[in-house]
Amino acid sequence: MAGCASGAATPSESEAVDTPTSTTRTPRVVDDSGRPQITFDPCLDIPDELLLEAGYDTRSKEPTDYPMGTYSFIGCRFKGTLHIPGVLRRYGLNILSGNVTLEEELAKDRLIATETTINGRRALLEVDSNNQNSCAIAVESEFGIVIFSRTYFPDHTRGVPREQWCSGLGELVSSIEPLLDLPHS
Repeated sequence: MAGCASGAATPSESEAVDTPTSTTRTPRVVDDSGRPQITFDPCLDIPDELLLEAGYDTRSKEPTDYPMGTYSFIGCRFKGTLHIPGVLRRYGLNILSGNVTLEEELAKDRLIATETTINGRRALLEVDSNNQNSCAIAVESEFGIVIFSRTYFPDHTRGVPREQWCSGLGELVSSIEPLLDLPHS
């Protein structure tokens, strides 16, 4: 038979088609709640340099996911060391992005939350005297909220004075806040 050849046909250069790769990141957690998709991933969207400058070990990143059905949270845990003259304190930072509203967070934590702002953005300062050495700031975002929760682990049994529980956390949150609603790929 004329025109038949053995072997596989190879497309000519004009026939080869480049398949575009997507620059949109698939979220780690999605839910069927109808709430907005969480677009800020604390493990991926905070530059390592910013975390290193703030005293966090970027090698300690630990992703955390909380698919709850009617809402979701994705998060990241970090370890760090804060050097204070005469005292060395270890601490942990959890950053959670959730598709719940700031109003829902306030209703849940109204007894420990105080309304505030971070770089002009609505936020809640949450200090629970039952959760010693801890402080949290929940910041409103386009998709819901981002909660920055820090716990001190002092190297002594006296604990940390309550007025120091939140010391420096507002500055860290202020440095990350501009990244919350940026398009992330």
